[in-house]
Amino acid sequence: MTSNNRWFVLAIVSSALFLIVIDMTVLYTALPRLTHDLGATASEKLWIVNAYPLVVAGLLPGLGALGDRLGHRRLFMAGLVVFGAASLMAAFSSTPAILIAARALLAVGAAMMMPATLSIIRLTFTDEKERAFAIGIWAAVASGGAALGPVIGGVLLEYFWWGSVFLINVPIVVAAFFFAALLLPSRPGDASRPWDLIGSLQIMVGLIGLAYAIKEVSKREASIEASLVAAAIGIVATVLFVKRQRTSAAPLVDFSLFRNRRFSSGVATALVASAALMGVELVFSQRLQLVSGFSPLEAGLLILPIPLASFVAGPLTGLALPRLGSERILSGSLAISGVGLAAFLLCYDADPAIWLAAMGVMGFGIGAAMTAASSAIMLSAPENRAGMAASVEEVSYELGGAMGIAVLGSVMSALYSATLVLPTDASVSPTARDSLDEALLAAESLDPALAKQLVFLARAAFDNAFVGVVGLAVIMLLATAATVWWVTRRPTATGPARVPVR
Repeated sequence: MTSNNRWFVLAIVSSALFLIVIDMTVLYTALPRLTHDLGATASEKLWIVNAYPLVVAGLLPGLGALGDRLGHRRLFMAGLVVFGAASLMAAFSSTPAILIAARALLAVGAAMMMPATLSIIRLTFTDEKERAFAIGIWAAVASGGAALGPVIGGVLLEYFWWGSVFLINVPIVVAAFFFAALLLPSRPGDASRPWDLIGSLQIMVGLIGLAYAIKEVSKREASIEASLVAAAIGIVATVLFVKRQRTSAAPLVDFSLFRNRRFSSGVATALVASAALMGVELVFSQRLQLVSGFSPLEAGLLILPIPLASFVAGPLTGLALPRLGSERILSGSLAISGVGLAAFLLCYDADPAIWLAAMGVMGFGIGAAMTAASSAIMLSAPENRAGMAASVEEVSYELGGAMGIAVLGSVMSALYSATLVLPTDASVSPTARDSLDEALLAAESLDPALAKQLVFLARAAFDNAFVGVVGLAVIMLLATAATVWWVTRRPTATGPARVPVR
């Protein structure tokens, strides 16, 4: 393969990755309008956002192994077809239930493609420095693309209806499919490798059960019984998955890799960085529109420092990795993200120029963390298990994003409901306690004086919850940074834990 073709291959898989990660966050700015137009409840709104990352995370281990068996090019191109069809279905959904189903189908296509993107890079770039730089670009697209989702959503909603955030995927899918057929190298898979569909379903049930339990317990009228049943199902499915993998001759996830401190630190970093990014972006984009009164486009542009800084950080970190080592960058980048987010928390109501700079610092740290995490995970596994390593790496991102939305979103809902004081007028619907969106909808049917009072109280409660959620994200980032620093520098019986990047 020529040098030029290597970079074309990187461009093709990066364009597909861009679509995959954009769909994680593109709904953030579309959510208020979408909720209004479809009449979605607070619970349906969270499932519209969460169905995609949860199904992706659940399917990734099985489909990563399937890529090792069938060949990553074949699975990548099939995933493009599924993703394009699901995008059309989502764009023209008429009810929340149809949109949730379409988001789940989108996740199937994404899970088919995502392990292939990183595996193809790992197998295409054989030079150490080129591979580190290519992984840096991949990570920049992953972190920057996810952060850019609300911006793209805001631009589209300025001129089109909410379905346009899905329809825009279709021409990009068509172009990516054409160039993939033309330029992607065809490498045969290992037909002797089994595909564990049962294990993949077990982990998907486990993740969805646990996320549902978290969301249910945070609702205004939570069903403790439903939450306990969902948690039990999730725990049992996850335990069964782990047991199955430990006794399998060809596991979807080789848990022995977690004994490698570099590998486990990379996974932890990916989980927490993604959770903080997704959770904070979700609540921040809602605040910009529902409290500060910005349009979707303006809200998207105000989030722009995060993706721009992430795009810059990825390649720079890729170049620095061979010299500094992934462990040092893992802890340092998480600390930078935490400090940037803490600075934002202190000035989020000040002049925008101040908190825009703080968000840029956070975005740079997230981009560096994701690059270092990707390198640590991928280079800790043998080349013939590239699909497995890629699936673990991407499960970390997707699961982190899903948990960030589920946990931080649920904490947001719980704090909002707990701190909201409704006007004493009996005509105010109790659903106003569920979310700020519901309160604003309820205000539309009230007389002007009462509506103004309800809106003021609901926005104040939302701000209280916002501060709590961002503060929790800061603690997550800084605590993980300290833990990674301590773990990777503890001596072992054979010497220091640090392993230089190969």
